[in-house]
Amino acid sequence: MEKKTVSFMRSLCMGQIEEDVILPFPVLSESERETLQTVVSSVGQLMESHSKDFRSWDEKAELPPEFIEELKSFGLFGLVIPESDGGMGFGAGAYSRALQEVAKYDASVAVTIGAHSSIGMRGLLLFGNEEQKARFYPKLSTGEMIAAFCLTEPGSGSDAASVKTNAVKDGDDWILNGSKIWITNGGIADFFTVFAKTGGADERGKLSAFIVTRDMAGVTTGPHEMKMGIRASSTTTVTLENVRVPGKNLLGEEGKGFKVAMNILNSGRTGLGGGSVGGMKRIIALATQQAKGRVQFGKPISEFGLIKQKVGQMVVDCYATEAVVSMVASLTDRGFGEYQVEAAISKVFASECLWRTVDEGLQIAAGNGYMCEYPYERAMRDSRINRIFEGTNDVLRLFIALTAMNDVGQELRELSGSLKGVFNDPIKGFGVISEAALRRAALATGIKREGTSFTKLHASLAPFAQMFEEQTRDLATATDRILRKHGRAIIDKQFATRRLADIMIDLFVLSCVMSRVDAAIRSKGEDGAKAEREILNTFAGQARRRIKTTMIEIDDNEDESIKSLADGAFELEKFAWDTV
Repeated sequence: MEKKTVSFMRSLCMGQIEEDVILPFPVLSESERETLQTVVSSVGQLMESHSKDFRSWDEKAELPPEFIEELKSFGLFGLVIPESDGGMGFGAGAYSRALQEVAKYDASVAVTIGAHSSIGMRGLLLFGNEEQKARFYPKLSTGEMIAAFCLTEPGSGSDAASVKTNAVKDGDDWILNGSKIWITNGGIADFFTVFAKTGGADERGKLSAFIVTRDMAGVTTGPHEMKMGIRASSTTTVTLENVRVPGKNLLGEEGKGFKVAMNILNSGRTGLGGGSVGGMKRIIALATQQAKGRVQFGKPISEFGLIKQKVGQMVVDCYATEAVVSMVASLTDRGFGEYQVEAAISKVFASECLWRTVDEGLQIAAGNGYMCEYPYERAMRDSRINRIFEGTNDVLRLFIALTAMNDVGQELRELSGSLKGVFNDPIKGFGVISEAALRRAALATGIKREGTSFTKLHASLAPFAQMFEEQTRDLATATDRILRKHGRAIIDKQFATRRLADIMIDLFVLSCVMSRVDAAIRSKGEDGAKAEREILNTFAGQARRRIKTTMIEIDDNEDESIKSLADGAFELEKFAWDTV
């Protein structure tokens, strides 16, 4: 396989470590870094000037139009659009870093910008033809047109293939009918990437993507949805009633809309990750200041071990999240075609680390954290959505595991076929059998074959490399064991797939942290990177223990009891016991 078609994690489930994918750790080009620094500085000044406004905007559940105009004037809607078309031409890495700066101050603003660039107009960026780009890029880059992504419907959330919105061909045009819900930027957008069924009524998955603009007759948006968090961002329904869409607004190929949607979400997840990092950095700053300033029992609570445990874990989580987000962004920027699993992992990990950081930050603030005059409660409300949108974490875990197991399953099928036909085609059969046998032997015995170990990590990181290699063998054997046990029924064995996904998440994050620390040692020396090595040591130890526990739980668990209790609750629709 060529490097740019290789998935690090899909290869890892086969027992192969594709170290060239993650080493060296990605860095921005000098020109991109200079531009980014200018943007980050100006964005920071803009957001700081409104720092006292964000709370009131949250209460009013609206970003004022004049503030939206300020965002436009700073070029924040053109971050990913090429410079030749009036944008800043940021790659995924620089874009996620810019969004990080916005998210430090307010999640509603970050979501507004992110929904535009990460998903709303991302389809145009990835699949638009030259005529479409020439038509819309200038207006999208200035914010004259703000974009929204229209996929979710009342009956289709995670199940995108069950979309009911339909598009019927009428001459050269398409007539669209249907409703979309929970559309971020719905109330302020003029450009909508809309997904509709173009196949027959019984054809699942026959989706197509269309560019729809607000000025088309039949396009309406509902009132602003009142949400738990990110309240100031616009969320509405979008209704399409006999909307005539020109044929030239078909985005990508007819019937390939599912591919368009998935690629948009994969590519856009770096923005969500960048926002999560920004939110974590803000909470760490607030929590450390709070802990140093609050005195209990005659000394600052920053001196108490349990407070240090919380803050230390925040630091580890933030460093690891930033490493993962940077790595996935670089896969996009370097033109990798296979990074869906890695993108999903980055979204799950970033959103859950953010949630944990916010929760612990509020705990450190204690009673103050629960009061609306302090920023913690709003941060908690705002951060909760990250585990839901752009693919719920539960569904993404299934995707992570099943995608990886598909490769192992293919090998098992090939092996089975070769065994049956080995005498008809002994050379081909022997090749498949030999490679599989050698891989299994290497996994079982720990014998290092080519591609099963790190060779490019800094020598001082050898203990971590060895541990990673051992855990890779555990992952590969677990994948094989689970698949052999359940076969095709694995798609319904969600307890097993979740465990496999959790192992994969830990291993990918660990690989990214190793890569980041490797780069730190090479640029700063071992003494200069001492603290970062401590982060690696901490995360690696935690990951090793989690993986060990999860491996045990594959066979030793209470799954059937849990399912039985759940079935009882579903049947009664209540808790069945009472002490009285």
